[in-house]
Amino acid sequence: MLKVEDVVKEYPTPQGPLQVLSHVSFSMAEGEAAAVMGPSGCGKSTLLYILGGLEPPTSGRVTLSGKNPFELPKTEQAVFRNTEIGFVFQDHCLLPQCTILENVLVPTLVGTPDPDHLTRARDLINKVGLSSRIDHRPSELSGGEKQRAAIARALVRRPRLLLCDEPTGNLDRKSAEAVAKLLLDLHSEQNNILVIVTHSAELASRVPRRFELADQSLVNLS
Repeated sequence: MLKVEDVVKEYPTPQGPLQVLSHVSFSMAEGEAAAVMGPSGCGKSTLLYILGGLEPPTSGRVTLSGKNPFELPKTEQAVFRNTEIGFVFQDHCLLPQCTILENVLVPTLVGTPDPDHLTRARDLINKVGLSSRIDHRPSELSGGEKQRAAIARALVRRPRLLLCDEPTGNLDRKSAEAVAKLLLDLHSEQNNILVIVTHSAELASRVPRRFELADQSLVNLS
């Protein structure tokens, strides 16, 4: 269960606090998917970073399976993000010097080595349709292929929560449709909690829950 309770986010400025999020509250159960829409600069990415334990709220609470990452010591916070949360960004953020297999395995480099990680990485690469590219480097892949590799990397630790920030934003229409279908198929298979921040009404229409972030507040659209 993901629970967001009365979250407020402000940034200090010379003119005084700038409020980005105002008393945002919602919850999501295991297996649910939601899209968050809104104009550029409205705070969508800030909300995503708070959900992912990257940016603390000014006030309010965020818990995943009963744990508030911001109440954990820094080292435990990092472990929590690595094991419980997967991230897919608009820019794939793949390491250019590494092969696709090595990129997918990056989240597994922290913690106790597990032989299952290599098997799972290969299985995910196969599921995203990149088996023939497993030893290629990102420069040898198309934009859609890079994003598919990023999805495999985000899922390799079996996270409870998958966060996607404009996952189709840099792709042409055909690639965007393929990535959206893949993302939702894998979400359904793995039964995680999926939150997608997007400008794409088409992508948002594919998920059962939709929110709009406007005037610092989150409005439930469905």
